[in-house]
Amino acid sequence: MNRNGYIPQMEDTSGIELPDELGQLVEQMSRNVHEVWAQTRISQGWRYGETRNDELKTHPCLVPYEELTEDERIFDRNTCTETLKLIIKLGYKISK
Repeated sequence: MNRNGYIPQMEDTSGIELPDELGQLVEQMSRNVHEVWAQTRISQGWRYGETRNDELKTHPCLVPYEELTEDERIFDRNTCTETLKLIIKLGYKISK
């Protein structure tokens, strides 16, 4: 729990396994998630900086997806993976 009492209540998707064929989709979504995030930051006046500084609006992740650290790419992949797992849990089908 954080200081305002908020406790995240996400759906339990631990029992959902993504089919292997969605691996490429996860990677494409991850790249796009990063691009959307970066475009939003840039439109808000943020720019690249070696360290994050909210006052100066600098962030080290304002680089192309391929230049992110693996930890940052894993964060984006996890976001996309959990989104796809929720879609499946809710009964939707994902097909090309």
